[in-house]
Amino acid sequence: MPTDAGVSLEFDADGLVPVIAQAVDDGRVLMLAYANREAIRRTRESGEAHYYSRSRGELWHKGATSGNVQEIAEVRVDCDGDAVLYLVDQRGGACHMGYRSCFYRRLDGETVGERVFDPDDVYE
Repeated sequence: MPTDAGVSLEFDADGLVPVIAQAVDDGRVLMLAYANREAIRRTRESGEAHYYSRSRGELWHKGATSGNVQEIAEVRVDCDGDAVLYLVDQRGGACHMGYRSCFYRRLDGETVGERVFDPDDVYE
């Protein structure tokens, strides 16, 4: 998928490309998700992050339910064109578990992040 600058994205066999969301203010890695062509197009057009949910099989606008949207500061592509980086201004938490980052725990299970919202108050 060529962009305006001529960079092409290499989507996998399912038509997806991994996307890392990184906070533009402090560089914290917030989440990893996937996008299809439509999600990339909507992200570019709207200025807010869109992804493709593999579990639900549908396009999703980050924060549509929670209000924790990701405003796009910049979109970058890796050297191979097979991964995307969204540099974002994260409003609220990025994680559906209520944390600012989805990477809130260590491999041993210790929680190292703080909850910024209660998911029970946001999701049904």
